[in-house]
Amino acid sequence: MVSCYAYGFCSRVFSPSTTVGNRALTRTTSVLCSHAFQKRAYKFRIEGFSEKPRPAQEAQKREAFRQSVVNTLERRLFFTPSFKIYRGVAGLYDYGPPGCAVKANVLAFWRQHFVLEENMLEVDCPCVTPEVVLKASGHVDKFTDLMVKDEKTGTCYRADHLLKDYCKEKLEKDPKLDAEKAAELKHVLVVLDDLSSEELGRKIKEYGITAPDTKNSLSDPYPFNLMFQTSIGPSGLSPGYMRPETAQGIFVNFKDLYYYNGNKLPFAAAQIGQAFRNEISPRQGLLRVREFTLAEIEHFVDPENKSHPKFSEVSELEFFMFPREDQVSGRQARKMPIGEAVSHGIVNNETLGYFIGRVYLFLTDLGIDKARLRFRQHLANEMAHYAADCWDAEIESSYGWIECVGIADRSAYDLRAHTDKSGVPLVAQEKFAEPREVEVCPPSFPQFVLTSASLLAYSELQIIGVLVSLICHFFGFSNLGAAPVA
Repeated sequence: MVSCYAYGFCSRVFSPSTTVGNRALTRTTSVLCSHAFQKRAYKFRIEGFSEKPRPAQEAQKREAFRQSVVNTLERRLFFTPSFKIYRGVAGLYDYGPPGCAVKANVLAFWRQHFVLEENMLEVDCPCVTPEVVLKASGHVDKFTDLMVKDEKTGTCYRADHLLKDYCKEKLEKDPKLDAEKAAELKHVLVVLDDLSSEELGRKIKEYGITAPDTKNSLSDPYPFNLMFQTSIGPSGLSPGYMRPETAQGIFVNFKDLYYYNGNKLPFAAAQIGQAFRNEISPRQGLLRVREFTLAEIEHFVDPENKSHPKFSEVSELEFFMFPREDQVSGRQARKMPIGEAVSHGIVNNETLGYFIGRVYLFLTDLGIDKARLRFRQHLANEMAHYAADCWDAEIESSYGWIECVGIADRSAYDLRAHTDKSGVPLVAQEKFAEPREVEVCPPSFPQFVLTSASLLAYSELQIIGVLVSLICHFFGFSNLGAAPVA
């Protein structure tokens, strides 16, 4: 008689951890192109003032400087709005010859730094994705932003952006703002991502926020799915979407990639390609666009062993980190060795820490100013329920701190979801040197009898493991410089 335990398992089958690398190379490319302009402007600004400028003056100077850089880059054909002779389409841009050269350098360096040096398995998957894949991943139901409409013209806006812009403008430009109101607006900015559609709507009405262009009243917020929908084939019976990320192509190929790697863990898969998001109100130049280049890595590891054999190579790297405790308490980002962050439990595990270090080396080798680069840990309200830990590499630009890379321990959420939907087990197997005793059901599960024959027949235990997600996101033209790639 056995209750809730099975004895004599000689192997286990599990969905491994993954480290995902994903972020828009579009953003990095644009950030790189304006580094020289930014350096000269900051030098002039620092030497040109004896007094610290007021927030309103500072905001005006940033905007003037940014517009000057954008005009120069467009004039020299680093990039230009797409379909310009037809008045263009918001959120779509073309790269000219200098922009293509910078982007090619960034891509080549990314592939060298990650794919080749880490012996990753590179794949190239279609941009058109069947609906069933994105239904399983959650994108069909949850890949949404809250939208409001101008009630007279029908122009659409992202609700959270309107509230965010209102709060920032009041804090920066309203000299009559009292301390209590300022504290309230700062609190709204902190909890903005947590607000429901009803709460967001109440705040918009409370502050009297109207359509930016017409000052007309706005509708109540409602969800809008950001994926471009299409149909596959002439019948129209097979719905699909333009992929919003490249990671799903790696997940659905996990079984074949695992076999290609000799059925061994850990291993990483990488993909560079186009992604598409039907942004409600594209803005900030190349930082928020509707088509962009992503570079993603999924690093699959044993969920019970997240150590990394090369962690010692990066453990002594010291850079600015912004743990969630410091954010909540109002402290600033501080320099910290990544080895110390892992040993103190600030970063969840060595694999996550290793890729944070590798991303730091990639960005600084690319030309990012170390003093304007930080790694910010997601607050509890920002993380998905299945994630163990998430960090963003953020770069300070004329738009403020902009997310450039995301690195996350995502558990095995995606592999589980595709296993459940497709019926194909996306798992890895480990053989034990000695049989192990493993709990396979909760204590409240009814008792059952396992004979020796059934034990031998069931000699594999399926354990769904952890997905460590590293997301390398790159930006448009903002403030970085890149050395040519040899």
